[in-house]
Amino acid sequence: MKVESEARGRAAPRLLIVDDDRDFCTILSRATAKRGFDVATARNIGAALELARSCLPDFALVDLRIGDESGLDLVRDLAALEPRPRIVVLTGYASIATAVEAIKLGAIHYLTKPAEVDDIIAAFDRVQGDPEISPAETPMSVKRLEWEHLQKVLREHKGNISATARALNMHRRTLQRKLQKYPVKR
Repeated sequence: MKVESEARGRAAPRLLIVDDDRDFCTILSRATAKRGFDVATARNIGAALELARSCLPDFALVDLRIGDESGLDLVRDLAALEPRPRIVVLTGYASIATAVEAIKLGAIHYLTKPAEVDDIIAAFDRVQGDPEISPAETPMSVKRLEWEHLQKVLREHKGNISATARALNMHRRTLQRKLQKYPVKR
């Protein structure tokens, strides 16, 4: 595994896991520790930044939704650190808009939940694109297109539900209801 050899002169590479789900953090922390990582976990952005500044992680796994906070804000802040950790975003609320923004802000990869531990670790080594990935066989469904559009407009309004609802000419509660649903796969 490449990640071991690139730890900054330490016996084990340091991994920061940031997710508001305590059980998920515990399980993933144990699984990555068994694979040779020195793991720290945080359940909010403030704690994550404090940990990152003190432990200087080699790698960071960031959830897209951390309570009411956006993991994209954390990606931007982690990418500004020196030395810069390799950041992977992991989410159950994947969208094209957030994937593009995560990469622009400094993430090296974007995965959707559920993801296998070995796939997460392999993502830390993915520093270049893969031209072998083929385009989808079928276009997105109308429901998926709607989800993608909602995510794009929400991101444009910096996560402000009321401003997004106004921009979409939609009732705020309707928008909230649509955003709480998991997106359809296609």
